[in-house]
Amino acid sequence: MLTIVPYQPKYAQNFKELNLAWITEYFFVEEKDRELLDNCESSIIEKGGYIFIGLWNNVPVGCFALLKISEFNFELGKMAVSQSHQGLKIGQELLVFAIDFARNENWKKIILYSSTKLETALHIYKKLGFKEVSLENNNFYLRSDIKMELTL
Repeated sequence: MLTIVPYQPKYAQNFKELNLAWITEYFFVEEKDRELLDNCESSIIEKGGYIFIGLWNNVPVGCFALLKISEFNFELGKMAVSQSHQGLKIGQELLVFAIDFARNENWKKIILYSSTKLETALHIYKKLGFKEVSLENNNFYLRSDIKMELTL
């Protein structure tokens, strides 16, 4: 059973480790990753963003961040599920929670950057209504080759 809770400082290391696991499995750690993962409170929360942690029997097994772009637009990022808990639809539950949270906050749009290598993630995004849009040339991650958005 999954419980999704707001970030607390005790989860900082979990947030970092969950993300480093998938990043290093498929890609390499970039400067923007280090900035967000080493200092998640100052780089995400103190800038008006949010982090949520997915707990399975009180053990952190998933996470995501909502990074503030503007008052009503946020970026979904740093979404991860531990290898040991993949296949349990945790990623989908986290994404539904993020969308519901955004709607409750009366946001207009959620964007995300991803990679076409991450087929399972892209399938979930599309299933929940995200649409592919043009990718800017100056995005933060070398691995990003797709941008998606959900208008709320």
